[in-house]
Amino acid sequence: MQHNYKKINNLLGWLCFVIAATTYILTLEPSVSFWDCGEFISCAFRLQVSHQPGYPLFAMLGKAFSLLSFGDRTKVAYCTNLMSALASGATIMFLFWTITALARKLVKTGEENSRQQQLLTFGAGLVGALAFTFTDTFWFSAVETIVFAISSLCTAIVFWAILKWDAKADEVGSDKWILLIAYLIGLSMGIHLLNLLTIPAIAMVYYFRRYKKISIKSGIIAFLIGILILGIVQFGIRGYTVYFAAWFDFFFVNSLGMGFGSGAFIFMVLLAGLLILGIWYSIKRKKPLLNLAFLCTAFIYFGYSSFVYIPIRASANTDLNNSHPDNAFTLYGYLNRVQYGETPLLSGPYFDAKIIDEKEGPVIYRKGKTQYENAGKSMEYVYDHNTFLPRMWSTESDPYYAQNVQFYKQWLQLGDGQAPAFSDNLKWLLSWQIYQMYARYFLWNFVGRYNDADGEQSTAALNGNWTSGLFDGGKHLPKAILNDVTYTPLYALPLVLGLLGAYYHFKRKKRDALVIALLFFFTGIAIVLYVNQNSLQPRERDYSYVGSFYAFAVWIGLGVIALAEIVRLKLNARLAAYGSFAVCMIAVPVLLASKEWRAHDRSTKRTPHDMAYNFLISCPKNAILFTYGDNDTYSLWYDQEVEGVRPDVRIVCMSLFSGDWYIHQMQGKMNQSAPLPVTLPFDKYKEGVRDVVYFNDAKIAGNVELKDVFDFITSDDSRAKMTLQDGSLTNFFPTKNFKLTVNPDEVLKNGVITAAQKDRLAPEMDWKISANYLTKDNLAMMDIVAHNNWKRPICFTTTMSESSMFGLLPYLYKEGFVYHLIPFKPEVSKDAQSSKTNSLVMYGNVMNKFKYGNFKHARYLDNVSKTQFYLNMQITFNDLTQGLVQDGRPDLALKSLHKFDDEMPDITPDIDTAAQKFFMSQTAYKLDDVKLGTQLVKSVDNYITDQLDYNYELLKENNNLAIDVRTVQLGMQLLNGMTDTTKASRQTELSNQLQEQLKDYENKFAALENR
Repeated sequence: MQHNYKKINNLLGWLCFVIAATTYILTLEPSVSFWDCGEFISCAFRLQVSHQPGYPLFAMLGKAFSLLSFGDRTKVAYCTNLMSALASGATIMFLFWTITALARKLVKTGEENSRQQQLLTFGAGLVGALAFTFTDTFWFSAVETIVFAISSLCTAIVFWAILKWDAKADEVGSDKWILLIAYLIGLSMGIHLLNLLTIPAIAMVYYFRRYKKISIKSGIIAFLIGILILGIVQFGIRGYTVYFAAWFDFFFVNSLGMGFGSGAFIFMVLLAGLLILGIWYSIKRKKPLLNLAFLCTAFIYFGYSSFVYIPIRASANTDLNNSHPDNAFTLYGYLNRVQYGETPLLSGPYFDAKIIDEKEGPVIYRKGKTQYENAGKSMEYVYDHNTFLPRMWSTESDPYYAQNVQFYKQWLQLGDGQAPAFSDNLKWLLSWQIYQMYARYFLWNFVGRYNDADGEQSTAALNGNWTSGLFDGGKHLPKAILNDVTYTPLYALPLVLGLLGAYYHFKRKKRDALVIALLFFFTGIAIVLYVNQNSLQPRERDYSYVGSFYAFAVWIGLGVIALAEIVRLKLNARLAAYGSFAVCMIAVPVLLASKEWRAHDRSTKRTPHDMAYNFLISCPKNAILFTYGDNDTYSLWYDQEVEGVRPDVRIVCMSLFSGDWYIHQMQGKMNQSAPLPVTLPFDKYKEGVRDVVYFNDAKIAGNVELKDVFDFITSDDSRAKMTLQDGSLTNFFPTKNFKLTVNPDEVLKNGVITAAQKDRLAPEMDWKISANYLTKDNLAMMDIVAHNNWKRPICFTTTMSESSMFGLLPYLYKEGFVYHLIPFKPEVSKDAQSSKTNSLVMYGNVMNKFKYGNFKHARYLDNVSKTQFYLNMQITFNDLTQGLVQDGRPDLALKSLHKFDDEMPDITPDIDTAAQKFFMSQTAYKLDDVKLGTQLVKSVDNYITDQLDYNYELLKENNNLAIDVRTVQLGMQLLNGMTDTTKASRQTELSNQLQEQLKDYENKFAALENR
């Protein structure tokens, strides 16, 4: 029977793999996804260096899977996505085996091989594993190229391995499982650090199995030892190994005159010798625990050795080479994410703390030509007051400080001038960091969810919130919620079954339950406490806590056994076993699959790939394209680096352009793009040189030639510098008013304009910046604009903020998804600056070159597609049609409207897309397309009435926190605008209907307006 159990257990584990992997493959994203995926695929395909802290093993695995494309570059993303799908399927398999191992320990001695007990054991494994298969967060990462899929597999294998060791601990050679775990932990650091958080739970398994006298005191000591081991691996092995290697290298290079890397190599040889000596000593002295410690350390280093990839590939000068970590000092900063700054944990400022001083930190060393050079000292701010356990720690040094303070006050309901107290600090920790940014995600997965919109800002709003669905019938929910594929009520059944399993587990096997609880805590709330998010994030962060959800899935599985125990009080054991398994399988995994499938089926969606394609294809030949954020950069890298789309375009990410390493990379050839016209020598912008250049008003009248200002800023002449309080000299910029003299012949010769547009040229470009200081990215942009001489088109993505455009917006014209710098005479008001178009060029790009990502026919569109890029597409078409009308081409404007209608779905994700749809209807009416205009107005009206009806129900219930005041106000304005527009277009019946609606809602919301 024991042999039979093992056989069935193995077969069912593989069955879980097949079900999960098939699910993920069927719903796999066919190309690149948004966020980091484009960078990860690009770095895997060409073995490049991704953002800090590096993912070398992930890149190498991705490279192996990319080879399955057999030379078809358009299939590379699918193949690397397949890697995530298969890894996620394997995670489910190991989860099944983990649950059955724990479930088998719950069975009474002597009953392990009875049919009913085997059924319950396998049933627990199937229900728990398949439930996790279909959970929202895990499924999301399983169908795209992201580190969390393989990181989850590492967690699953490591935890399964410690249970295998637990079962065989009394056998000779059982510690090989511990060595396997150590090796996997080392390997996992080359994928993601989340796997390290299993160490405290693993330590407790070892303690419970090896120690005979279990007590609270020894248990606490064992737990603290587990925390210590976690710290040693994270900060010692991972961090200080490179730190000490850097200082060895410093000595060998700067003192002994040897080459870079020589000292680091000697240090590694000495470290290997020390480990060998320790292993030999432990064997000779017969110290098994010391021997195990040295062997585990060695195996962790074996796994960690994947990071050798980073300096090797950095030295190869790959196109994507974040931080250029080709030496030990830079590598140490890279591993410790120094570019993101430090996060205070136990002591630090509140948001109202003022900077009163700066103190010097340690010396920063950079790699010079033959030696390491002093790049100055790091500076640390001194605040007028600090506090214990700071949670709201965004201060005036933060570029997002103003919006963060506004959010703190809104969330905590603090008045202007009211200082935050420690109670407010704890409220922020509990209500936002733990509840809003962790518990809400947990409830998404096991209770249900309204939609996949971002919901960080409110606990009361529907967007991004959780729901069981049990009480939704009485909430008068908008149709926009109920009819969306991401509305996934789970009736809290997974949560109930998991809580039942947890209760039963603690009741029957406290030690095992404690181990699962530790895994649950350290991969959940412990991350919240350590990461210490200080305010709104660029995206929802549920993927960070997938290990916690994995642990809870174990309890979902054990809930089957708990339910059977309850049912057995009324029925016989056989019926209880079969009935509990059947009910739990239908109530949880089947329910999850049926509800979540439509919300995760990405198989028909290509929006990330095609939107990136549109950015690139909008650029003129040999353009310099400035980008800024993740979604207007990473997927562009993928399209260019992997599929070879527009290799002539140079992508310049402004958020990286402040790094000397990145500017230096831009001075070299990349793909088919010539070096950027950055004339500044490296020694004039290297780390520690001109990191910040401050404004010092020289009272210069008028605008100054940009080249002259640039030459002044970059001069080493003492006369071009100002004296600081400490007596040192530093560069400054003397004016904020710039000009660039325009040579019409150069502009025309280089194809910036057509001959017919020459009369529109300005003799000079005049503009002003508002910043009081310049950083390296500003200097590099000044250099490019001043010395380009119109030889290469300069473009900006239309998704960039105006603040990143160096004041050039008056001379930027849309040509699709990019602005093109053109020296036309400014012709429009300041409010319309962002809508200017070079209409005929833009028309050719949008109508003939754009791809539309199967927007209209995709079964599922993610939140970024529905909000950011659907809105961007609307704005693009609205600006294009307006530009064509202004340029006397109403015929082309009407064709543009029809193109949008043909290619894009009729969806209204939010009030902003509703407003753009209304603007489109106005244009349609002006162009005498009454049918399209009316169609758009009715679509907007349906959305607005849907939203207003729901908000009115909230108003009647005095649920003020949930009322979306902005949607109500804009909705009323749109109703008023549509009333006037349809009346002017002689659509009397429709106008009267809208007028009646407007009056009705004005009466209903009068109380809200009067507040």
